[in-house]
Amino acid sequence: MPQPAFLNKPLNQMTPEEWESLCDGCGLCCQIRVEDEESGEIALSNVACRYLCLNSHRCTDYANRQANVPDCIKVTPENVSTLDWLPATCGYRLAAFGQPLPRWHPLVCGKPERVHGDGPSMRGSLISEDEADWE
Repeated sequence: MPQPAFLNKPLNQMTPEEWESLCDGCGLCCQIRVEDEESGEIALSNVACRYLCLNSHRCTDYANRQANVPDCIKVTPENVSTLDWLPATCGYRLAAFGQPLPRWHPLVCGKPERVHGDGPSMRGSLISEDEADWE
């Protein structure tokens, strides 16, 4: 599958639009992680940030996400290689490590919905934190 030409650039030379287009819309980065207080082990929950649209898997207030959710981490060319919680299939992560995007990535196949059928999408598996019973 043809890869976008801009993937040949160093990350810090990508335009903001090129960088943002690496997001495949899987929703995994918006899945809430919980820490076991005794062991310190981190596990994924079936709960997503309240700002994640569970249909489109896009943030409903992307421009203000860090003001809305102070611990929301903005993935940047500078920090992406240190964010080991990003899934191995994440377009940002793949670009950072010089790996090709998968065939289902919207930049490769041209179909944004394909991640939900062939990729690691969490569509249908998550509930909003507003609906969660944390007890």
